[in-house]
This record gives sequence, C-alpha cells and structure tokens, in this order.
Amino acid sequence: MRIDFNSDLAEGMQNDDEILALISSVNVCCGLHAGGYKEIYNTLIKAKEYKLRIGAHPSFNDRANFGRTNENLNKELLQALLAYQFGAIKQMCELVGIKLSYVKPHGALYNMACVDLDLAKNIAIEVAKLGKDIALMGLSNSCLISAANDVGINSISEVFADRRYTDDGLLVSRTKENALIENEDEAINQVLNMIKHSYVISENGKKINIKADSLCVHGDSKKALLFAQKIKKTLEENNISIRSN
Repeated sequence: MRIDFNSDLAEGMQNDDEILALISSVNVCCGLHAGGYKEIYNTLIKAKEYKLRIGAHPSFNDRANFGRTNENLNKELLQALLAYQFGAIKQMCELVGIKLSYVKPHGALYNMACVDLDLAKNIAIEVAKLGKDIALMGLSNSCLISAANDVGINSISEVFADRRYTDDGLLVSRTKENALIENEDEAINQVLNMIKHSYVISENGKKINIKADSLCVHGDSKKALLFAQKIKKTLEENNISIRSN
C-alpha cells in the first residue's frame, strides 16, 4: 500500500525545509496569495534535492487574505490569472532543472472549483494547455476530478489530514471553528481511515467513501511540521510507503 504525501509550501512559512524532507509532492505557491520568487526558487532547489514531484499552486490575486476570498472572474480573466502563474512556475522549474507534474488550485479558487463544474472545467482546460502529462489535483469526488476526466487529463484525488469534512464530502469552511483538526490522534485516525479503508467521517458522523491518491498537510497550519512528522512515522509503522507515483 502506498500514498502520495503533499504540502502547500513556498508561502513564506518557517518550517518549509523540514516538511520538504518528509513529503513526496510539493504544491508550490505561485506568488499571488503569499511568497515570491525567492520562496519559489528555494523550494524548487530543495524539492530537486529530495526528488519530489512538483505541482503549481495557483490562487486568486489575494495576498491580503491568503487567497481565501471568493472572486467571480470571467473566463478570459481566469485564463489570464492562471497563465500568469503557470508561466512563472514553468520558467522557475526550467531554471532549476526540474519538471512540473501537476496543478493544484489554492484556497478559494480550489473550494469554488470543487462545487462549480464550469469553473473546474475552465481550470482543467488551462491545465491541459500545459501538456498532456500535467495532471489536475483536486478534492476527492469533487468537480475538479470530474472536470479533469471530462477534459481528458489525468486527475489526482486529494484527501486532507488536518481538515474536517461536511456531510457532502466537502471541506468544512474555515469560517467555522471546527474546520481544522488540531488534535494529532484525530488527524492520524482520519489519515488511516482514508488510506486503508477509503472513507472519512464527516463533522456530523456520516461515513463518506473517498479515493485517496494524495494526502495533504497544510504548510501554514500551526502544527504542520509535527503533523507531517507523526503522519510519516505512522504510515511507515503501517507499511504504507510514501511515493508520488
């Protein structure tokens, strides 16, 4: 049994280097919700050293709110938003000598696309322009996965160690107090259920079937490094290898 282990990095947090040593894929912030060229460059250099799979992590242009404010862009502006960020990451990857493998939207862009099939398809179409070997990572069972399949690109079904789920299989909004899992034992239990048994228990106790291709720990959470360390140790103890493919 194996699982890809990813984290959202290059966002200017202090534990990036330590987390990079624990994961198999890194979602590289494209500079609009946090970070900048130095953070991107340093993350890619370390990622190359650890032989990690590289994903672009584009967002709305929203540094003030860490990319977590909903925006309604028309198709043309969405294309421009993504092209701007994809161009930056692709060029940085070429500079470092590393390959871009997938795209995972960030924050509000991610959450909106999980429930809006038209938005998800427009994102998938732009990802497809990067090349047939570039995949789209999105929440398991969400519109992002459906859109990738409809457009004909590879999809990566993502699950979360440090977030609670709604009865519909979505992530509980960060505006709610119970959105984040801060107890390590609860996070570990959720991880094992998702990977070994393909389900997650919602905030109201509902059992939801999911597909777990990749497991995420947010790099900006208070216990990001501790969670990543404990998850890696638990996976090893359960004979679950951490691999990106």
